[in-house]
Amino acid sequence: MPEYKTVFGSLTNYEKGGVEIINDQPQNYVFSNFFEVANGAKPWEKVAIAKNMEYVIEAIRAEGVSPWRMASHDEFALVMDGRVTIDLLDPDSLTADPNITGSVAINGEPQGTKMGQIVATRGHMTLLPANRCYRMSAEVASVVLLQTILGPDTVQRWSQICQTH
Repeated sequence: MPEYKTVFGSLTNYEKGGVEIINDQPQNYVFSNFFEVANGAKPWEKVAIAKNMEYVIEAIRAEGVSPWRMASHDEFALVMDGRVTIDLLDPDSLTADPNITGSVAINGEPQGTKMGQIVATRGHMTLLPANRCYRMSAEVASVVLLQTILGPDTVQRWSQICQTH
């Protein structure tokens, strides 16, 4: 029996892998490499890597300081590589538009009550609560997996990131 070794990738050390299609068409499947997508993304760009109905998983290259963001629904951020600091704020007068899904950027510096700060490293998952502002920062290039709902800031480039043959 062959011996298998599980290796967790990183932004600087990953193996793409692939899908072997048996008696079917590749376009019926989606396969991409999370770290490869994040490696090719701009800082804080939210690239969809998986979609189920309205829900998406986004790969985010965390580097520098993000703009403040807010969503009308909870989101979950899982740090896949590196170290990411998340500042949370309960805004005084801002409310998320319930008709817009996904997170949206906040112009300027929101005013409100500081809720705290989370320092997350590989494997740490954090809740980004609905109707609260959050800002992420990373001193070195890191990777965040964001579970959210498809929104106007979600970048969909399936033809560029998915294996097709």
